[in-house]
Amino acid sequence: MRETVTIKVEEPQYSVVTGMTFSQVDAWFGHTRRDLKMDIIYPEDQERLYPCIVWICGGAWVQMDKSAHLTYLTELARTGFVVASVEYRTSNEGPYPMPLIDIKAGIRYLRAHSERFRIDPEHFGVMGESAGGYLTAMAALANDPAFDVGDYTDYSSQVQAACPWYPPTDVSGFPYNSPVEAAASPESLMLGMNVMLQKEEALKACPVSFVTKDAPPFMILHGINDHTVPFGQGEVLHDRLEEAGCDVRLIAIEGADHADKQFFQRETWKWIADFFHEKLG
Repeated sequence: MRETVTIKVEEPQYSVVTGMTFSQVDAWFGHTRRDLKMDIIYPEDQERLYPCIVWICGGAWVQMDKSAHLTYLTELARTGFVVASVEYRTSNEGPYPMPLIDIKAGIRYLRAHSERFRIDPEHFGVMGESAGGYLTAMAALANDPAFDVGDYTDYSSQVQAACPWYPPTDVSGFPYNSPVEAAASPESLMLGMNVMLQKEEALKACPVSFVTKDAPPFMILHGINDHTVPFGQGEVLHDRLEEAGCDVRLIAIEGADHADKQFFQRETWKWIADFFHEKLG
């Protein structure tokens, strides 16, 4: 059987580049250097530029895999975005603000190479889960130039919209049973201090401490039944942003635990795509 068909071209072809180096950082106690890498999904379209969404993987700041959700990120890209998943150094390599510095370096790299990847440099969003949700909120709120370290510092690392999933936002409020338990927590390891004994210092490195009236639009996703990052962590960030007069929406997902399947349903990803289309254009 032979068929001749005509196909109307309505979408660009998308390409995926994995393991692309965007920065080199100190490693092995400062004696060596290693590459930080990203995956990027972008349209081969010479007619227009696209908003860019930066994805930040979770993993308690102990582990991360930038390619773990590439299937979902590809589907998101095909709704009309460039999507980049950025690697950052974990807590065994160094404490805060090291991972935030890495995320901001990735954003600057993307802006510096925006023409190559068909990115609209004026429209950046950021999204991440758990530890990546913390970094999402910090990337959107913490605009101190001290966090912009490394290459391409002539370019901005600021973003225009943020979607953190089940983010730790005030680690000083986590319900630890003892200082010993707190000392071994992912939050203490990331910050390089015991967050139960040094609450005031820990709070200074939390998203809630960086909220201003100039914050970009936020959509926070959090499961009501989260046993890892309490739902109240998403609530307190929402409330602080709302009190400051910011554009913020908290989606509380009934029955959802930490990183539950509800976050990977098509309905959820449609909310995400709609949010970024509305806020990034």
